Amino acid sequence: MQRYEDLNKSFINGEWTEGLSERTYDILNPYDNSVINTVRLATTKQLEETFETAKQAQKQWAKSSAEERKAVLRKAADYLKDNREAIVDVVVRETGGTIIKGHTEVQVSIDELEEAIIIADELYQVREVPSIVEGKVNHVHRLPLGVISSISPFNFPMNLSMRTIAPAIALGNSVVHKPDIQVGLSGGSMIAKAFEEAGLPKGVFNMILTDLQEIGDEMLTNPVPGLISFTGSTPVGRHIGKIAGENLKRVALELGGNGPFVILSDADVDRAVDAAVFGKFLHQGQICMITNRIIVHQDKYDEFVQKFVERVKALPYGDPRDPKTVIGPLVNERQLEKAVNVAEEAIRDGEKVALEGERIGNVLTPYVFIDVKNSSKLAQTEVFAPIATIIKAETDEEAIDIANDTDYGLASAIFTSDLVKGEELALQIDAGMTHVNDQTVNAHPNLPFGGNKASGLGRFGSPWIIEEFTVTKWVSIQHKYRKFPF
Repeated sequence: MQRYEDLNKSFINGEWTEGLSERTYDILNPYDNSVINTVRLATTKQLEETFETAKQAQKQWAKSSAEERKAVLRKAADYLKDNREAIVDVVVRETGGTIIKGHTEVQVSIDELEEAIIIADELYQVREVPSIVEGKVNHVHRLPLGVISSISPFNFPMNLSMRTIAPAIALGNSVVHKPDIQVGLSGGSMIAKAFEEAGLPKGVFNMILTDLQEIGDEMLTNPVPGLISFTGSTPVGRHIGKIAGENLKRVALELGGNGPFVILSDADVDRAVDAAVFGKFLHQGQICMITNRIIVHQDKYDEFVQKFVERVKALPYGDPRDPKTVIGPLVNERQLEKAVNVAEEAIRDGEKVALEGERIGNVLTPYVFIDVKNSSKLAQTEVFAPIATIIKAETDEEAIDIANDTDYGLASAIFTSDLVKGEELALQIDAGMTHVNDQTVNAHPNLPFGGNKASGLGRFGSPWIIEEFTVTKWVSIQHKYRKFPF
């Protein structure tokens, strides 16, 4: 069986390559701080050389047939399927996610690969467009973009990497990928191994294990990539957008969120509780599209609060490798301290606590705050932690207004027994995604994924990603002599 813990090197030009930095990084298990492996970091010079490698490899990969690209993607998907249990084990130990989360992440990564197989046929498609010039034929071609710079986060590292990597490769591009180093195995090494086993030509996919202290902005400023794909915080997204704009590079940015979960006056409270518990506490709340503000119509408020708090009190917490665990550790000490500070500051600000959590080792058990004002610091903070915020609305209309009263616009949800009304109101929420009678955490590779406002630019998912990762070219052929006025 493959020991993924041993894949502690960068993958450059088809070779597992030791970093040349004098610095090393310990990848830790967030639950008990045990060292999973130690990585010697790659340097800026290695990254620069990797971009040049990717540039040359892409020229050949661009000439590949759709069937060649499909075969590689299919084999990579099969590799993940065949090694699912071992991969899930590493995802759980490295990210601190539960077994449910680990299986979900690997399955969504497989789904991304299988959807990419479908879109491989879109490359080099030619569309004929009528001309206003006599004797002219217009052809619009779809060509690969070139080299893509991919940067992924710590929370769902495998699938948030794969949703860029798989379609990029399917559409004839090469990729230089930097996962968050603290989850370098899940976000990078295991993906590299899958493509290595699938027979992807050298240099088409490259994965570098390093950190910002070592490489600075080289993933952004290097002149080779034509697009920067990033998932992470809004402040970092703004920084990337600024640099990309100055260098006329495309971006695909999925940033922060402050997901509203709206419970209308006619909602089924029991079903809303089921969804809200999952949508708030999956992966300890460390998801950009997590339910962050639960907005409840006053007619349902007391019943919802009582049932929600009862359910949350009973959530099992502890070692994520225990199949019963729902609440595992936060990813690192800094995130844990940040979460504790959010809760303690909210209490100092006078927010009402219906359920007070506690720190047990690296686990933070759930907090539930009620009667929160949407204007409060707590409600306006993207809380990457098991901290629930419940807000009362006097009317359904006010609930929608509250939902929109945020700088963010990623994922949202509405609970109602009137599905027609639910869809009408869904269109009134300024967010990239709204789910009626479901929770906020939904992602499918064949649907548009992305945010409005400060939650990002562009859309992942097929076929929308095709426009992001390709260029269109107009070629006209003049069949009949054209007379000119001078």
